[in-house]
Amino acid sequence: MSLWYVMQVRAGTEENARCQCLRLISSNILEHCFVPYYQQKKRFQGEWHIQETVLFPGYVFLVTSDLKQLMDSLRKVTGMIRLLRAGEQIVPLSGEEVDLLLKLGREEQLVRMSTGVIENAYVKVFDGPLKGMEDCIKKIDRHKRKAHIAIEMFGRSMDVEIGLEIISKIK
Repeated sequence: MSLWYVMQVRAGTEENARCQCLRLISSNILEHCFVPYYQQKKRFQGEWHIQETVLFPGYVFLVTSDLKQLMDSLRKVTGMIRLLRAGEQIVPLSGEEVDLLLKLGREEQLVRMSTGVIENAYVKVFDGPLKGMEDCIKKIDRHKRKAHIAIEMFGRSMDVEIGLEIISKIK
């Protein structure tokens, strides 16, 4: 059975590490290797543009059914800090964490923009991956079109940013 592991790298080097893994590690050992991204809207040159930003800076996700061979192969990857652990034990992501990643980013691991409204001081998301996850939203930055959400990931609660456009505010 394949499990999802998380490799820690220096923030900003995620794509480099991902490409090295794909190039240096056999597909028999490494089934899938990815860096999750989220879409955000940025305004420059007078227009709104959608950009993709790393969802978890400093982390690369690896899917394998053979941890021992994967660890041996990762020695060739420069820039790897470590695989995430609990104490001395290397631990895979839990089923809930994998489900959350698949819910947010689907197979392509790209968290698309969500759209919603603020109604009587409550956020109502009617389109996108945040639909049904309104309870996780801690803060909204309407100017930057982002939501700060709290999720359980890597065995702890993490705050991450996800693109959210609030179309209107209803009193």
